[in-house]
Amino acid sequence: MIDALWGWPPPVLDPAGPYADKVTTLAWALFGMGLVVTAIVCAALWLAVRGSPKIKAMIGGERAIWIGGIAFPGVVLLGLLVWGLTLTASLTQPIRGDEMRIRITGEMWWFRVQYLNADGDIVMEDANELHLPVGVPVVLELEAADVIHSFWVPHLSGKKDMIPGRRTLLRVQADRAGEFGGLCAEYCGSQHALMGFVAIAHKASDWQAWFDDRTTRVARTEMLAETAPPDAMPYPGDAAAYPMEPETLERYDARRGMRLFMESGCAACHRIAGTEANGLAGPDLTHVGSRRSLGAGILPNNRGTMMGWIGDSQSIKPGNRMPSYYVLSAEDIGHIAAFLELQK
Repeated sequence: MIDALWGWPPPVLDPAGPYADKVTTLAWALFGMGLVVTAIVCAALWLAVRGSPKIKAMIGGERAIWIGGIAFPGVVLLGLLVWGLTLTASLTQPIRGDEMRIRITGEMWWFRVQYLNADGDIVMEDANELHLPVGVPVVLELEAADVIHSFWVPHLSGKKDMIPGRRTLLRVQADRAGEFGGLCAEYCGSQHALMGFVAIAHKASDWQAWFDDRTTRVARTEMLAETAPPDAMPYPGDAAAYPMEPETLERYDARRGMRLFMESGCAACHRIAGTEANGLAGPDLTHVGSRRSLGAGILPNNRGTMMGWIGDSQSIKPGNRMPSYYVLSAEDIGHIAAFLELQK
């Protein structure tokens, strides 16, 4: 799991952006004040037991109760409340409307990620990974498809609930490039603990190149799908990577894997841009080959784990909505995994 999530479990006191920095500052202040109050209470207890009769009488007097038991906690808590609200005011400022927006939907038990254009239309979809440009504030539109989840990448911001039938907004910003682990922070079912997430922050120019590459690939494969002869199946991904001659075939054949993918029902739940696979129930697999992890952060992404997930996902994450494909042979699963490996 640690290899898959690159930074899991995420440190909660290591901010990588302005919004997380404010939360961390507030957390340290609360920890510090907690220590001060604990020290005062311990000192009072020690004096009450070991102090002189005069000290004991003073501590047990009515004035001490008014000052130490009511006035002091009241002033401290009120001060922390005002300071905390002032410090975190930027987290609740109204959304301007011109910020970059990404929609994230909590599912059982994974995260659907949709990149939106200025009009709010979906231009690209992914799963369990969020790619951000460094130094740019991004508004996340958080939704839930089934039960209440909570989105939390501690390096980037505080957590926010994902509520069915309601859209909540969360600002995040990364001020340094890197990979930051996240997770669902609200118990949402038996596999709640296996609902991980990775946020990847790129330099702004690198992010734009990444985004252009992804959207161009989607447009190209969709165009090929529209122009290909009716009896010919398009080959998404890097066509040059597909073995073309029998003597060059590897043990696992990506072309055969694509046919098996379409014929075995995978396309009913998953979408791959430019193919007949248009299912919406499961994660979009258009770029699955480039993801860091599988199963929402629980496995590193490689051919072996892909084969294991296809063949028996229910033993890895019981109760998830992906059935175990016992009907497929290990050889067939290998072909499918080889095909999915090329979807980058």
